[in-house]
Amino acid sequence: MTARAPRRFEQVAVVIPARDESELIGRCLESVLVAKGAAESGRHATRVSVVVVADRCTDDTASVARGFDGVTVIEIDAANVGLARATGVMLALETSGLLPSQVWIASTDADSSVPAAWLTEQTRLARAGADVVLGTVRPDLDDLSEAQALAWAAAHGRGASIGEVHGANLGVRADVYLAAGGFAQLAEHEDVDFVERCAALDAAIVATDGCEVITSGREVGRTPGGFARYLRDDLLTNPAL
Repeated sequence: MTARAPRRFEQVAVVIPARDESELIGRCLESVLVAKGAAESGRHATRVSVVVVADRCTDDTASVARGFDGVTVIEIDAANVGLARATGVMLALETSGLLPSQVWIASTDADSSVPAAWLTEQTRLARAGADVVLGTVRPDLDDLSEAQALAWAAAHGRGASIGEVHGANLGVRADVYLAAGGFAQLAEHEDVDFVERCAALDAAIVATDGCEVITSGREVGRTPGGFARYLRDDLLTNPAL
């Protein structure tokens, strides 16, 4: 897609759905707050809000998240990742006091860790005209078996995963988000569905591996057909995502 005219953003809203992630959400938020600091102190300083949506948690995910300064936590009882993401986005927009065109939404997952340049890279691309940014992800290799790690490396060398859609590394301008109808109330693949609707609007979609996110390499996930299922069932037999 052809990128639009340069833009400036007044706020970045980070949205993180979480379901029973008390063991991993601390690592996630630590990384997000580092990225927040970089975005708020860089050349194009932009204020950053962080929203965690604790969805039908039976552990202390919400209380762990509330232990981090500058993080807003909302609890819902949906057991639906699409609705959780959408709830977080709407809360962030309602409290921003800004026009949607002035807000950039950055999405990740509670079992993931973002790089320090995560937000600065997304907003750099957004300022250059991107409406949607698709970032790459890779599993935490410490969680994989030797055979899985070798299969991942063989199939996902640098550049091979560019253009894949992952809710753990996705950014969108808020007015485009609203025009596309937001995240649908889907139990899985809400990210792919959303990007397909953005494409139908002729949104400027830019893919990058410049801000790769590390996500959990666990084999039992929070949705039946997500990344964990791929690592468990397909990586060794059909490594291409």
